[in-house]
Amino acid sequence: MLRRHTLAAALLGFVCTLPALAQTTPDAKVVREEVGNRISENIPAIPAELIERLNRYQNTRGAGVAGWTKNGCLLISTRFAETNQAHRVCQPLGMREQLTFYPEPLGGMSPSPAKSSLDGFVFSKDKGGDEFSQLYWFDHATRSVTLLTDGKRTQNSGGLFSRDGKLLAYRSTARNGTDTDIWVRDIATGTAKPVVIAGGTWSAMDFSPDGKALLVMKRVSAAEAYPGEVDLTTGTLTLFPVDGGKAAFGDFAYAPDGKSAYFVSDEPVNGATQEFQTLRHHDPATDKVTVLSANIPWDVAGFNVSDDGKHLAYVTNEDGISRLRVLSLPSHREIALPTLPIGVFGSGAFSPDGTRLALTLNSATSPSDVYVIDLAKTTLTRWTQSEVGGLDASKFVAPTLVRYPTFDTVDGKRRTIPAFYYRPTNVPAGRKLPVIINIHGGPEAQSQPTFNPTAQFMANELGVAMLVPNVRGSTGYGKTYLSLDNGHLREDSVKDIGALLDWVAQQPELDSARVGVMGGSYGGYMVLASLMHYSDRIRAGIDVVGISHFGTFLKNTENYRRDLRRVEYGDERDPKMAEIFERISPLNHANRITAKLFVAQGKNDPRVPYTEAEQIVKAVRGNGQPVWYLLYADEGHGFRKKSNNDYFGAASVLFWQQNLLDSRK
Repeated sequence: MLRRHTLAAALLGFVCTLPALAQTTPDAKVVREEVGNRISENIPAIPAELIERLNRYQNTRGAGVAGWTKNGCLLISTRFAETNQAHRVCQPLGMREQLTFYPEPLGGMSPSPAKSSLDGFVFSKDKGGDEFSQLYWFDHATRSVTLLTDGKRTQNSGGLFSRDGKLLAYRSTARNGTDTDIWVRDIATGTAKPVVIAGGTWSAMDFSPDGKALLVMKRVSAAEAYPGEVDLTTGTLTLFPVDGGKAAFGDFAYAPDGKSAYFVSDEPVNGATQEFQTLRHHDPATDKVTVLSANIPWDVAGFNVSDDGKHLAYVTNEDGISRLRVLSLPSHREIALPTLPIGVFGSGAFSPDGTRLALTLNSATSPSDVYVIDLAKTTLTRWTQSEVGGLDASKFVAPTLVRYPTFDTVDGKRRTIPAFYYRPTNVPAGRKLPVIINIHGGPEAQSQPTFNPTAQFMANELGVAMLVPNVRGSTGYGKTYLSLDNGHLREDSVKDIGALLDWVAQQPELDSARVGVMGGSYGGYMVLASLMHYSDRIRAGIDVVGISHFGTFLKNTENYRRDLRRVEYGDERDPKMAEIFERISPLNHANRITAKLFVAQGKNDPRVPYTEAEQIVKAVRGNGQPVWYLLYADEGHGFRKKSNNDYFGAASVLFWQQNLLDSRK
């Protein structure tokens, strides 16, 4: 567990063989190029000099831990060629032995438990980014791979073993293609059956120590979830009461005694509303709930309990920075830890004997790598050292956290919005810096100070500042902040970008006449909306897999996602909400987008269909505005293949050079 998703700083995209877009005016002439799975329109040839300059930045890589193998090795995910694959590392800074060799990247990996007769791991993999992942078993002894799920147009993920390895629980849409049910597979017989078919989106959280029960969770939104327990013998699903009727929940796991449980939630405490999600322990025998992180005014991002039942590790997200704490069980006494790098902690796993904790650590100046903490010795040992393309890492720029005032007030004072500011070093006196505003997706996500090769290149090679805001609706700042952009409040988050433009104009070192915006997914919508409202203050924008009209997006997104997105954005079937969508959607106001635009998309995107990109490109070109357009046939909701991402990165830099950095424009 210890799960917290960090947003990659690199943007997303994809491609497909499609007819050329309609040329509605002579000014909208399209220059089209098809190379393999890539279609590019109006994108000039990438200069060899730019490719050479970018090469080292594009050859940085990271590594993330998935768990421990039986023989004390670490199972990690990293990329040596085109995509992230499974590797094994058996000693600190030892050889990374590649285990899988697919053209498609692997999804989640779950090693078999130490107490199991199995020796291998389950992994997920889709085709061309379509997100219809299947689950596979990799056997260490034979190196053979076995398909575990139906292999059809279904989504299967979240493999979770029982402690003895005899059962595997996972999420699947196999029943009807819309609801995400929980299935359990009997490893010995190879048979699988759904154990939760209650409708909606469910996840398996933890098996009881005896394997007879399963903690489950129904997720409605980032602010609403419902935990429960399934008796695997009778099939009975029991939902737990939620204080206040509605609350957010994170991780949920059995305590070592198999009766009580640990969980993360923002449920009211003694009737008092809670802004943040805290770590709690519930003893059903006494019905007592103990809040273990009560003195920490930030969200608990995730936790993990050691197999020997002696320790619990949890991570808090404190203004975008991770903080690790380890508790001794059952006393819940915090134990001493070695000094950890300042950054963001990803997945983590206790060793089978419980004496060591492996973590994925990432910082603004270092890609993700795997470290191991020896709990008794209080030491930190680095197990992987990922390459940074031969660059001098000491010259990487670390962002500072700034807060800028926006349009509304809280307790009589202007609300402030947090943003990470990447500032180039050694800037000559009097030079004003061009600025790129990088807006995260989600919208229920958070930008954190993670390693961003694009930001490093722009700062060190081109002298461009980057601002990465967490506008209202971002996670990490409490439930109130999370809800401030819901439904009819959608454009309030766009106003936060307007306020950031005001802030930029007040900074003597920043050039308010040279500002660009970029973003992926919901961040792509934010780019289009910002250009719709502020084209007179923004020179150019890059929209990656972005929403151009909420009504068409909700109509065409995959069935299993539609209801989840309606909770956040609003229901297009409601006439009042449909009217709001017509008013705020950039597609309906393409004539107001007069800044230069680059749209990147993938054909196989199940989240934001490629039609969202096609229609905004056509509409903006219809007003005589030139648009760069990039489409990949072998990608989904993001560029996950290195060669695709490299071309997109180079095209993006060229776009900025031509439309942002030229002071004459």
